Amino acid sequence: MAKTPSFEPVSAAGQTQDPAWRQTHLGRLLGHSLRRFDARVLQLMARDPQVPLALSNLAAREQISAAHIHITRHLSVRGSRLTELALSAGMSKQAMGDLVDQCEAWGLVRRQSDPQDGRARQVVFTDAGLAWLEAFRRAVEQAQTEFVQAVGPQVATVVLLGLEAYAGS
Repeated sequence: MAKTPSFEPVSAAGQTQDPAWRQTHLGRLLGHSLRRFDARVLQLMARDPQVPLALSNLAAREQISAAHIHITRHLSVRGSRLTELALSAGMSKQAMGDLVDQCEAWGLVRRQSDPQDGRARQVVFTDAGLAWLEAFRRAVEQAQTEFVQAVGPQVATVVLLGLEAYAGS
């Protein structure tokens, strides 16, 4: 079991008595948890028989990373402009463009004219991308179930409510 974070007073010199806080603070624990959750989701997707084989193989060989999940999490089913997608994912437009290029090469997404503005381009899921999205949904549900089993339903509920409150503030 992880050590409970210490929230010791800071001295006038800015030093605490116990430097363990650097390893156990909330941000670090959230980051580790997110990486573990995303890795498990990708692992489950790699084993999903309904994921197109080429994409499953990429996930199994760890060619698809948590960064690619940003597209899965943030791309609207109706499509999104690159700038909207980057903003939603908290990434630069250039970094998101690179991810979209990779996902386009893998057949997950395609670019097309924006129906509301023919001069603009929109990123949309392909049929394979929609199958990937559905596999993502199943994998997230499974990973959440595993989280509840690991920490218990009461703790899981408190964590979920706390994170929802914190994210919304």
